[in-house]
Amino acid sequence: MPKNIKEQYRYAQNRELSWLRFDRRVLEEAADPAVPALERLKFVSIFSSNLDEFFMVRVGSLFDIARMTPDDKDNKTGWTPEEQLHHIYHAVPGLLAMKRQIYNGVMEELERSQIADVSPDALDAGELKQVNRFFKSELLPVLSPILIGPNHPVPHLVNKHLYAAALLENKKGHKAVGIVPVPDNVPPYLLLSDGTRFVRTENVLLRWLPTLFDTYSVKESCILAVTRNADISFDDEKFEDSDADFRRQMKKLLKQRDHLAVVRLELSASVSKEFQSLLSSLVRVETHQVFVDTSPLNLRYVFRLIGELPKDRSARLLYPAYHPRWAEDLLREQPMLSQIQQQDRLLFYPYDSVEPFLRLLNEAAENPQVLSIKITIYRLASSSKIAQALCRAAENGKEVLVLMELRARFDEENNLSWARMLEESGCQVIYGTEGFKCHSKICLITIRSHNKTSYLTQIGTGNYNEKTNAMYTDLSLMTANAAIGEDAAAFFRNMLVNKLDGTYRELCVSPFGIKSMLLQQIDRQIALGRDGYICIKANSVTEREIIDKLAAASRAGVEVQLIIRGICCILPGISGDTENIHVTSVVGRFLEHARIYLFGRGDSAEVYISSADLMTRNLNRRVEIACPVYDPRLREQLKWILDSQLRDTAKASSLLPDGSYCRKHSAVPFDSQDTFIHQSPHIPAEPAHAPTGFAKRLKVLAERIFRI
Repeated sequence: MPKNIKEQYRYAQNRELSWLRFDRRVLEEAADPAVPALERLKFVSIFSSNLDEFFMVRVGSLFDIARMTPDDKDNKTGWTPEEQLHHIYHAVPGLLAMKRQIYNGVMEELERSQIADVSPDALDAGELKQVNRFFKSELLPVLSPILIGPNHPVPHLVNKHLYAAALLENKKGHKAVGIVPVPDNVPPYLLLSDGTRFVRTENVLLRWLPTLFDTYSVKESCILAVTRNADISFDDEKFEDSDADFRRQMKKLLKQRDHLAVVRLELSASVSKEFQSLLSSLVRVETHQVFVDTSPLNLRYVFRLIGELPKDRSARLLYPAYHPRWAEDLLREQPMLSQIQQQDRLLFYPYDSVEPFLRLLNEAAENPQVLSIKITIYRLASSSKIAQALCRAAENGKEVLVLMELRARFDEENNLSWARMLEESGCQVIYGTEGFKCHSKICLITIRSHNKTSYLTQIGTGNYNEKTNAMYTDLSLMTANAAIGEDAAAFFRNMLVNKLDGTYRELCVSPFGIKSMLLQQIDRQIALGRDGYICIKANSVTEREIIDKLAAASRAGVEVQLIIRGICCILPGISGDTENIHVTSVVGRFLEHARIYLFGRGDSAEVYISSADLMTRNLNRRVEIACPVYDPRLREQLKWILDSQLRDTAKASSLLPDGSYCRKHSAVPFDSQDTFIHQSPHIPAEPAHAPTGFAKRLKVLAERIFRI
């Protein structure tokens, strides 16, 4: 880090504001007229859920830090927790104004296709009858109106639950607040008889609110939602040595999540100062923590709504359906085990199907030569074919070891359920290393044949989750490399005894191995000066030591290309520090999630795929794995992916020195994700009876790359 205190902040920005700028880029996708209208509505919903989680986790943790260590300073800006909170609360209203404008624009476009969010006041007589029947038959029987006054305690308001709130007054002039929860067991909207227009349930409730408080009249009303601090802190001493105790503690912490302090109050309409003051005092928030948002406060219903719309109406308002391809360099009729033993394989999700990996697991579950399957699990799909294959392998007598991370935020309950099912099938399930989340993605298959032991190792950048494999861009390397297999075996042995500082020949394992590798590789490029080259694709960059080392590379003349989808705390283009650093962010149809590290040019370049972002938590406080890629074909594929994203002028933005982003443009827009859909990096596999030379295969790949 530079010696001068002021100098160290010149080329860095606060991670929280950088994250808000990422969410703004998500919202900008909703404003893109080239994106189909229902997809634009999805982006508004994603923006909202992202912001919800930001307040629950990041803002919540800053409140905790402000209470515990108020003088603690952010190492990117020098701000205290209170100062960071001030900047966040100052930045959010502008985002909400942008959200309202974009949401209204999207809904106006949808109305041209007769898809509309209708107010009860705009309904005709027949539709009002339908709404009234819905209220009386489905809503009213499960309503629980709550009167808050001197003799009535304040109810607990559940995190992100919707409530109808009313300022009440009786005939004597006494005022009170009425609260009515929107029931969870009622649909979030009522589809009208035409099947395309709908009324949100909270608006139905608002219409009938005056009838629910008999002796009071409603002076004004709105929908409200509170956001609570959900950044649960773990008391490691309570876990000790018992896995069962760990599970019980997790269940207890999940129950606590809804009861933590409120960090945001959202109102669906502007209300009087008197009413807002009453509501603020009920949940104990200050004025700057209250946000008025006239667009829906909870947009989670959007995906359900799209699924219920008539297909002939919704299809033209969505992206054309994409069906992942079978990777062309894999033969369907040959076993996956033998094809990986022949040469390394790489899958590029969601463009490639996850089916080859599922087939590999299923083959391993049935093959008598397979002795064991060992795997790390962070987030599983709710109906996981991967977990089912592991269960079948255990039932077939294989040794199956699952390193399950119970602390995958907001997926804890799903992971608990699968952990029980895996154990019941005979799998050995362990729950990670105390104090360090296991975020690595590695699967090791051990084979015994002809009195020799060999390994097949799969290493990925994303979760073993078929649902996200269809939505996130990720990489999955499958290799029979003996050294990598031996490292993988050592990794699982080390995890069983909580040894985090193991020694590995090929794999880099955090919390000790990845950051040191990155620093060494950057130093090698620094030594090359202007001939050096670094290209890193990741989700986020926050680790100060990496930021400073990349700045040093820039000062040495090294070209540094960063493809960072989300948080980026390094500012490019700062004179004398980061002039040779360029940051690209791609936000499109699929969530960019793959991590690729490339150092150097040409055949001498070092290439890795990794589960780790360049974040402090990933490099210092998590178990992560980075794996070198040696196969020339696969290295070329990864370079093609990187080059395509750097060329993107349709969905890419450039980070500017002031921390803002500017969309890239060209006369003919180039969309990297659309290119990946329509063009495969894989060279089609040749039939076994017609082998081709390696040079010919590289030529075909080069022709594919340069055709774009």
